[in-house]
Order: sequence, then structure tokens, then C-alpha cells
Amino acid sequence: MSGGMNMSASIPATPAKPAMPGPVHIRPALELQDASVVFGAGDKAVTALSPTSLKMKSGDFLALVGPSGCGKSTILKLVSNLLHPSSGLVLVGGKEAKAKELRIGMAFQNPTMLPWLTIEQNIMVPLKIVEPFKKTFRQDKKGAFRDRVHALLRQVGLQDFATHYPWQLSGGMLQRSNLCRALIHEPDLLLLDEPFGALDQFTREELWQIMQNLYLDRKPTVLLVTHDLREAGYLANRICVMSARPGRIISDEPVNIPQPRDIGMIYSPEFVEMTQGLRELIAQVRST
Repeated sequence: MSGGMNMSASIPATPAKPAMPGPVHIRPALELQDASVVFGAGDKAVTALSPTSLKMKSGDFLALVGPSGCGKSTILKLVSNLLHPSSGLVLVGGKEAKAKELRIGMAFQNPTMLPWLTIEQNIMVPLKIVEPFKKTFRQDKKGAFRDRVHALLRQVGLQDFATHYPWQLSGGMLQRSNLCRALIHEPDLLLLDEPFGALDQFTREELWQIMQNLYLDRKPTVLLVTHDLREAGYLANRICVMSARPGRIISDEPVNIPQPRDIGMIYSPEFVEMTQGLRELIAQVRST
């Protein structure tokens, strides 16, 4: 009689399938949630900015255009925490601007440089006062930080002017230096308020090309205020049109022209049609 063994086979369990990841929620780099600004109170109250909402993702280059006094520069001041909203919120990286230490680069129409410092020293000023660079400024100012400055100067064609003083440079050269200073500390946001407005047309177009190259190389998040519709179309990947005061955003459209762009492109039918449409919209809101 043969005996048999009752063996129960051990079947390995089927491994559980990993849970599918949910959609990744990317916080906007910059967001205005019904932000408004009112100066004064009662009968003397002046609304500078109506409740305005706006979102920018990291690496956006957005241009604000509209009639004078519509609140474009007010938005820049809100974003840079120089002004607090009367209502609504201003969020940077998902946090309220006033609660977050921002690393911001700024370039304005007047490239104010300290006259007693060389161009190299002027550009290095943010590294002296902004964290985390200020911690190592003393040991790095003649090494890594100087190399950083000279790399930017090469990009804008000023590599031979590092040791010159501001009064020795032309207006266009000063504005190039100003852009270098605004970018030297790798800002989270680059704010441009009519930076090329005081320059002649040829110098302005040259600086558009330089700004485009800097943007494509570094991809900061950029908010540009300008009255020049060609400048907005050449540089930005989005253009927002604001109404007359009290301002609010009435149009937010992409610029569907591939980058890099060349100056000849501003005479193309597509570009002319875009800028003419913007011009007509601004004329309409100004009249109303």
C-alpha cells in the first residue's frame, strides 16, 4: 500500500498594484486673488486698482499694457510687497507676499547706479544685501561673485567695462548694467517697469534682443510694464490689457509666435495684426 502525502501548494500572492499618482498640483509662481488697492478713505478714497485676479506660472514672461494711470505699476508694487492690497490676496509660491521673503530683481526706466562704485561693484550690490549671498560676500566678492558678474557682463556685451564708472557709460550701456544687477542674485521674480522707455529706438531694439537672450538662458518669471506694444509682443509670452482707472485686467492672451524672435519679425503681418488689435482695445477702454 503506497502512502501519499497531502501537499497543499503555496501560491504566491499577487503583488498589489501601486496606487496611481494623482494629478500634481503646481502652485502658481505668482497669483493675485481679487486684489484691490484704495488710497484714502470716505469721500477722498481713490481706487487705484479694482479687484484683479491673475496667475503666472514659473518661467512666464507676462507684459501688462493699458492706458496711463490704469494700475500697472500698482500691480508691480503689490507683487514686490512695497504695497499691501486693500482687499484680496497676493500670493507668491502659494504664500502671501507679506509672509514670504521674496528674492526680487527690479529694473526701472532710470538705471540708478551708485556713482562712486564701478559697474562691477554696482552689479554686485544685491549679493551684498540678499540672502543667502550676503553670508559669504566677503570671501566670494573677489572670486565666485566676481566671476558671476563678469559672466553676465559678457552676455550683454560689456565685458570690457567692469571697472568703468557709471558716468563713463552711455544710457544704453547703463541699462544693460541695470539688467545685470537685476539678475545677479537669481531672483524668483524679475520686475521690469518701462526699462527701455527712455532710450532711442535702435538702442531699445538692441536691448530687447539682449533681454530675450537673458530670459531664454535663465527663464526667470518676468512681469513687464510697458506702453510699447511692440516691446510687449517681442518679449512676452502673454499680454494682459488693463482698463482705464480704476484698472482691472480685461484681456489675457498668449503671444503665439515662437521664440527666439528677431527684430524683423515685428514687421510681419501676424505681429502687426496682433499689436493693432491691442492698440484698438486700449483706445476703446481709454475712451470709456
